[in-house]
Order: sequence, then structure tokens, then C-alpha cells
Amino acid sequence: MKDVALLVMWADRKGWYVTGGELHRPLKLQGMYLESGKTRTLNSKHTKRLAIDLFLFINGEITWNVEDYRKLGEFWESIRPENKWGGHFKNFTDGVHFQRNE
Repeated sequence: MKDVALLVMWADRKGWYVTGGELHRPLKLQGMYLESGKTRTLNSKHTKRLAIDLFLFINGEITWNVEDYRKLGEFWESIRPENKWGGHFKNFTDGVHFQRNE
């Protein structure tokens, strides 16, 4: 959680407004996401409490544009090597996703 706090404080210093989304996701919900195409795996870091979705707002509106999250993702990955940003995923780009690899 310390890294998430660092990321949120870093965004705040930049004048960016972010809110937290899903942190823990029960396996049943992950299965529903898999069936609907929102994810491609049952083995999500969310089910292990190792990921969080953060939402960035620009001019009061949430953005889903991966490029808008790029600086957040790069900062996240710079905190420690275990941190991975969903915008760098090869098969399923997920700009709002920030995870810690075990």
C-alpha cells in the first residue's frame, strides 16, 4: 500500500485528480469479468490483493485513454521493479491497472 500512497501523492503534486477503483476482486467476480471479456485470465493480481485500478480525471471527467495514464504508469514502475503498469501489457492493455508482481 505504501507504493500506492506514493503514486497518489505524486499525482496530487502534479495537480492530477485520481480515485481508487477495484483493489480486491473475489474469484467469482473475476470469473464474471472473464466471461464478459473484461479480462483474459482468472489469475488476476486483484484476486490476490496485489493490484489496484486508479481512475484519472481530466477537466472533471474520467479518462480511459491509456496515454493519459502513461506518466502515472512510468512513475509506478520506477518505484520498484516488481511494480507493473497495465498500459505495458502486451495482449490486453489496461491503463488504469497498477500491480505488484510477487
